[in-house]
Amino acid sequence: MRLEGKAAIVTGGASGFGAGIVSKFVAEGARVMVADINADAAAEFAASTGDAAIAHTVDVSDSISVEAMADAALTAFGKVDILVNNAGVTHLPTPLEEVTEEEFDRVLAVNAKSVYLTARSIVPGMKQRGGGAILNVASTAGVSPRPNLNWYNASKGWMITASKTMAVELAPHGIRVNAICPVAGETPLLKSFLGEDTPEMRAKFLSTIPIGRFSTPEDMGNAACYLCSDEASMVTGVAMEVDGGRCI
Repeated sequence: MRLEGKAAIVTGGASGFGAGIVSKFVAEGARVMVADINADAAAEFAASTGDAAIAHTVDVSDSISVEAMADAALTAFGKVDILVNNAGVTHLPTPLEEVTEEEFDRVLAVNAKSVYLTARSIVPGMKQRGGGAILNVASTAGVSPRPNLNWYNASKGWMITASKTMAVELAPHGIRVNAICPVAGETPLLKSFLGEDTPEMRAKFLSTIPIGRFSTPEDMGNAACYLCSDEASMVTGVAMEVDGGRCI
């Protein structure tokens, strides 16, 4: 029960890596807000955990929605010890100059602006309590970018840099900030990364991962649990690659 007594928010928590993180946090004793833009999925998943999780509908790119999420967490839990910025989107594999302005704006709003908005709403309370843990779910795309996902890659590189500078600034307040960098996994975004989800495309992608498999929600949950637990009390500013060797 490494997270017993902790209260957490996981954005994009109703599916994929976010659901894996929520499940692990609940198993380790945390109370968790499953914050997701998909209200039905969030409610269904939160209910499946018993009374350890609650659901909240949020658009992480919207300041009013994020503030409401933070207020709801404080009302439910009385505090927020852990914030996981997991919600993310991508554009389809496309030459960089052909990505539309609308797609670009959406990727940067959900993947980058959201980190600013959640920090603005959650960090003051963490400072007041003298501690907390923030985890940003970045990507191997931000470490070892590949062609045709240019603006998605850039948004995840931004997230890694944001994590490091947040870590330096917030360390004196007892707040740790880290990132994890998964390779693609069995999540709703997999088809978008591959362009088309066929056995041939999967085999081609898997050939670039030395361990030979995709990231799983359980992999992300285990890494997130460590980085957000007191076991990692000396770990901040890290961008942990959970990628089976993809970035080597």
